[in-house]
Amino acid sequence: MVQINVGCELVYAIASPTSFLFQINVSRTDKQKTICENLNIQPPWNMELLSIGLQGNRAQRCLVQSGNLFLRYEATVDLTPELDFANELFEQDYSRLPPEVIPYLNPSRYCESDLLGNFTVRQFGQTTHGLVRVRSICEWVYDNLSYVSGSTDAQTTAQDVFVQRQGVCRDHAHLCIALCRGLGIPARYVCGYAVNLEPQDFHGFFEAYLGDSWYLFDATRMAPVGGFVRIATGHDAADVPFATYIGPAVLKSKSVWAFWAQGTTPPGSPPYQAAISTA
Repeated sequence: MVQINVGCELVYAIASPTSFLFQINVSRTDKQKTICENLNIQPPWNMELLSIGLQGNRAQRCLVQSGNLFLRYEATVDLTPELDFANELFEQDYSRLPPEVIPYLNPSRYCESDLLGNFTVRQFGQTTHGLVRVRSICEWVYDNLSYVSGSTDAQTTAQDVFVQRQGVCRDHAHLCIALCRGLGIPARYVCGYAVNLEPQDFHGFFEAYLGDSWYLFDATRMAPVGGFVRIATGHDAADVPFATYIGPAVLKSKSVWAFWAQGTTPPGSPPYQAAISTA
């Protein structure tokens, strides 16, 4: 078990009444428990706590009048990740997949697994099934996709970055997800906080369904997977933006942080063949 402190500050300028939906609260699972958390919003508009999406992501909704909006969220999280090894992890046969997992095999807004299917089978069809194959996908994406800040935008899809060979964290995750789905491996997008990420920001990574659980992967290699704290999961980034709003609002500043809590000994790097689950 390790403890991680996470949080963010967001400041908006609002010209007239605007409706916001924030997804910044950490998720609660059997392996990720919230010790404490605090949300401060100024002016103190009423916040409605919602559970949305297939995974019941925690979201906050509010209607804000004109002026400046300041929001600060802080939490301390206990992580007790499950560690598994390659010879114990396999790709579940389609006929045995739990019903709630099946939708994560389908193409989605940013992950056009159907359009990349021919390449996926040629490149990874003969690779050993299971964790080895998902690792191979991550390695290929890391080797062939350059991390370039500002190189993509909200319209960029997995097929786009496959062609242009550059992107940011969400693009790496989207391409991995599309390649996994093209091989019949359920995969989903995860937004979260990440210890040691530079520069600090909300981080996009992904999970693949192997055996009977979801396991974390990140093709950017920018932060240790053992230091990931999940906020929300979805088919792709369209499901889990940190903020959605309807109205004339402008994000003036954003800061994000994640660090090991005092007294916590950072976990050592797991063996290469191991996989981590916090779902």
